[in-house]
Amino acid sequence: MNSIVVKNANGNNLKNVSVAIPKNKITVFTGVSGSGKSSLVFETIGAEAQRELNDTYDSYIRNRLPQMPRPEVESISNLNVAIIINQKKIGGNARSTLGTATDIYALLRLLFSRFGKPFIGYSSRFSFNNPQGMCPRCEGLGKISDIDTAKLFDREKSLNEGAILFPTFTPGSYRWLRYVRSGYFDNDKKLEEYSDSEWDMLLHAAPHKPQHPANDWGKTVLYEGVLPRIRRGFLKKESKELARYSSDINRVVVRQVCPACNGARLNEDVLTCRIKGKNIADCSAMQIDQLRDFIAGISDRNMQGVVRLLISKLGHLQDVGLSYLSLDRETSTLSGGESQRIKMVKHLGSSLTNLVYIFDEPSTGLHPADVDRLNRQMKQLRDKGNTILIVEHDPDVIAIADHIIDMGPGAGRLGGKIVFDGSLNGLRRSKGQTGQYFRQERKLNTQPVAATGYVEISHANDHNLKNVSVRIATGILTVVTGVAGSGKSSLINHALSRQLPALRVIDQQPLRGSRRSHLASYSGIFDEIRTLFAAANQVSPALFSRNSEGACPECKGLGKQVLDLAFMDDVVETCEVCQGSGYKDAVLGYQYKGRNIAEVMEMDVSEALAFFKEQPMAAVLRKLEHTGLGYMSLGQSLDTFSGGERQRLKLAIEMDQDSGFFVFDEPTTGLHPADIDKLMIIFRELIDRGNSVLLIEHNLDVIRQADWIIDMGPGAGTLGGEIVFEGTPEELCKHEGSLTGRHLRRFVQAAY
Repeated sequence: MNSIVVKNANGNNLKNVSVAIPKNKITVFTGVSGSGKSSLVFETIGAEAQRELNDTYDSYIRNRLPQMPRPEVESISNLNVAIIINQKKIGGNARSTLGTATDIYALLRLLFSRFGKPFIGYSSRFSFNNPQGMCPRCEGLGKISDIDTAKLFDREKSLNEGAILFPTFTPGSYRWLRYVRSGYFDNDKKLEEYSDSEWDMLLHAAPHKPQHPANDWGKTVLYEGVLPRIRRGFLKKESKELARYSSDINRVVVRQVCPACNGARLNEDVLTCRIKGKNIADCSAMQIDQLRDFIAGISDRNMQGVVRLLISKLGHLQDVGLSYLSLDRETSTLSGGESQRIKMVKHLGSSLTNLVYIFDEPSTGLHPADVDRLNRQMKQLRDKGNTILIVEHDPDVIAIADHIIDMGPGAGRLGGKIVFDGSLNGLRRSKGQTGQYFRQERKLNTQPVAATGYVEISHANDHNLKNVSVRIATGILTVVTGVAGSGKSSLINHALSRQLPALRVIDQQPLRGSRRSHLASYSGIFDEIRTLFAAANQVSPALFSRNSEGACPECKGLGKQVLDLAFMDDVVETCEVCQGSGYKDAVLGYQYKGRNIAEVMEMDVSEALAFFKEQPMAAVLRKLEHTGLGYMSLGQSLDTFSGGERQRLKLAIEMDQDSGFFVFDEPTTGLHPADIDKLMIIFRELIDRGNSVLLIEHNLDVIRQADWIIDMGPGAGTLGGEIVFEGTPEELCKHEGSLTGRHLRRFVQAAY
């Protein structure tokens, strides 16, 4: 009973894996990307824990919960209830904020409703989602959408020449006819020659029946200005046209801070209620550390119960490295790492014990100083009597493990086995790639490449930057470091982008494409594959597309059935007709070199390279393999890629460019140190071809290899925005004022 026992797990690439995981300990799962860590931890242990918990509910509740299939495992014994804390973004709409997601805003509302002066009502009155509290102009959103007339109209044209620059108002369309037949305008007159009254009639007129319309004007048809017509037809939430014309709407619509509430979301009455001179919107806009200090300064004895709760919850946010955020931050703007740490906050104050907590690379996006705090939280959860399972690459997190399970030895079909199972001391002596990493010497780059030139940034004040002036070198590997929220992204993605419009920013944002898009289609080789199949079988290439003639009629080519449960996660089940291939049975009868199209799409990149080695597409496959994606299947959906995988795919597409300036935003996310070594080789290859490479990064293995380092800080948010250090890795190690420097010095000297 002292261990969770997994027997013969075979999901995804797992190969009959059996293991005993000690309870009430921290177990870290390591291994290269694609080695099987997530398959074992999340899709086997986590999934079975969730499935068995759901089975304990009565049938009424069970039928309303996600229906989870049993994992491919013979048995799992002694399993506790599991709390899965992954990097899936919290999401939510524009009304969801950090404050509402953590319930801290509810406590703040309680504080103001009881102790704010003047008294204006109960807690619900302070909610921007309540009609009694919200600003009437923006309806509690803090922002309004308005139409930019300069982008909607070409005033050098007449109505007949297509002066209204929106698809449904083009000459000949029925909406265009409303204006040219209204009798109000000379349809050949340039808009710039309109009188004020004509311009007002065209733009703003309320619905009415025109007095002298054309003869073919309908008896019941009303005239309406272009702006109210677009607002009613396209900007309302219920509009069916919204999705269809989203790109055109985004072009002409300007979203700005609500002028009535200045972004506070609340009405004037609510904002008059104050504590120590601050209203609730002022408090929500403060950084977490500043808000905690403000709350701690409230000395009224009657308020101390609520004050203590607020201080505790705000302290948890600080403990997980989120002190730079504010309660009014929309959850949709949070990164995956920030989302995971916010989910973690809910459990730090919990009194529940004997749970299994499962974390997915919790160090993502964290500076080494923040990782120290994260580790303390992990130990606290364990010491309360819980079992902690962590999928992780960071050596500082691995070092706190009571037990380590190293997966591999390789990725994809070359992984799926347990390479090592034991203590950190044992890992150092093991034969796997993780053990090898812990044995290797960590050397600083003592011979940095000289810059070929510089890009000047002068007096930048974007976001929290404080009049920053700096020279960004070209022709070398530059690393910009600093704690989360220190101003790294503001300096590079905003200030540098203005100086270099041709900057190639390769970040971790979702790839363009629908859930039908996959690795082969994004990389451009899918058309070649379909052409080869078509030629070999003398049929149309459209047969081999799951979006066209070849699609399974049941799942429409998706290979799965998706049930949308609204407020819960979608339920996804394999299509029973095509068994997940997405193709009609007839299509699977056609072959190329002995394989059908579904079998080819299941190949990983390395297998496909050997299969298509004589074809032109082999060049693209080699680039994908070179960037560390050899383990991924050609048919893997883009929406299943991790942030690091998305970034490496973008890199593979663009890595042949010469004389460019590349910016990578935390490119080591999700990478094992062995994969980082491969990535560093690619960065050097880019530089050798005349490119400049700049990395925004926390990883100390990367920082030690830089040619030049710019360290931002000294703190986060309002405490950051300055350059703490500029120089080489050697110089950074000697710099006492740099938090990054202290951790780099420890890292190169460390004996884990």
